[in-house]
Amino acid sequence: MKYYFKKILTKIPGVYILKKKKFKDKRGLFIKTFNKDFFINLKLSTRFVESVYSISKKNVLRGMHFQKFPHDHIKLVNVIKGDILDVVVCIDKKNKFFGKYIAVRLSEKNNKSLYIPKGFAHGFLCLSKIAIVGYQTTTVYNPKFDTGIKYDSFGFKWPIKKIIISSKDKNLKNLIK
Repeated sequence: MKYYFKKILTKIPGVYILKKKKFKDKRGLFIKTFNKDFFINLKLSTRFVESVYSISKKNVLRGMHFQKFPHDHIKLVNVIKGDILDVVVCIDKKNKFFGKYIAVRLSEKNNKSLYIPKGFAHGFLCLSKIAIVGYQTTTVYNPKFDTGIKYDSFGFKWPIKKIIISSKDKNLKNLIK
């Protein structure tokens, strides 16, 4: 089987960086962001049921979001254009990694994706003039189960002081350790 995705382990089990193969020629670029057979081979979920994207300006911080059970989901994050700092934090109090986080730079140039399991909050900071970020999830968005934690409540030091953030995200509750 030809390589399209390489699964890279992180310091938190279940959170993976996926390195995607680029196909480039005189016409431009082609990148496969998901393939059921390859994900099965890598032992990753293939049951994505919703796909969305966001467009963010430089210094916009989106997060830290998750959906509560039974609408919690696995998320696959891809950067189509631009550069972001993507951060995930374990919010599952039963997990020995509760409160631990990782930060990964994702960009159209480094061609990495982030695979985020259930039990994690997710957010990102736009580092480029604009960033187009695509998400695939294993459950459909449900506003009654949509929530998050405050972006500065779990110990991660964001690399800028003047962020642009929604009032909803600014007023989320702290992660209580």
